[in-house]
Amino acid sequence: MTPTQPQGNNRKNRTSGNPATQARLNQHAAQQHKEDRKAEAAQHQRMLASRQRRKVAWWTGGTVAALAIVGVVIASFVFAPKPPPEATYDIGGTGAKIEGVETFDNGNQHVSERVEYPQTPPAGGNHFNAWLNCGVYTEPQENELAVHSQEHGAVWVTYDAKRVDAEALASIEAKLPSTYIVVSPFEGLDSPLVLSAWNAQLKLDSVADPRIEEFLEEYWRNQNVPEPTSACTGAIDGPGRR
Repeated sequence: MTPTQPQGNNRKNRTSGNPATQARLNQHAAQQHKEDRKAEAAQHQRMLASRQRRKVAWWTGGTVAALAIVGVVIASFVFAPKPPPEATYDIGGTGAKIEGVETFDNGNQHVSERVEYPQTPPAGGNHFNAWLNCGVYTEPQENELAVHSQEHGAVWVTYDAKRVDAEALASIEAKLPSTYIVVSPFEGLDSPLVLSAWNAQLKLDSVADPRIEEFLEEYWRNQNVPEPTSACTGAIDGPGRR
């Protein structure tokens, strides 16, 4: 008796002693191989398509996220609260007359000792060799430094901290230019607010007084000061500078 051939899953191993049968087997095996190849090719295409979809989804998601971030950044600029417009004045020295302004004839020597000024606060006079950097200060400043800033065209805005509260001070600062201005409290004022330039001074009872702007228009960066083109930065920061 002829031993039975073992049967496997590979159809190519099927044989027959009959040529006609063998031909059919071979044809069937070839057809099956072709179908298997087509199935493999289809599976490969599905894998490629799936990868492409994931790639497109990743790029799309990344692009959307990037655009969202850009949109947030743009919106932060577009919708951010805008600061109030900066107060601007022309360079002073036109000779305009302003009610209540006192004028003086003070010297302008550089000294190393303290000076007794005839005005309170000082409005020009002898002063230290260094000047006070212009800006807003929350503490009183040295007279001899601030006067040197006046010599460069700065206006010194002094106030009585007991009579000018934070809201009133903010109202004053909104009227001031950003340069060639010194703001500080001052002890011993006989008015709540005093504007002092080189050899000129205006004492005020109210921060709403329209003469504040008039004084700044005439005396801010006054070209008649001894050193009208000198800087108001690059020297000494006093205590309490904001």
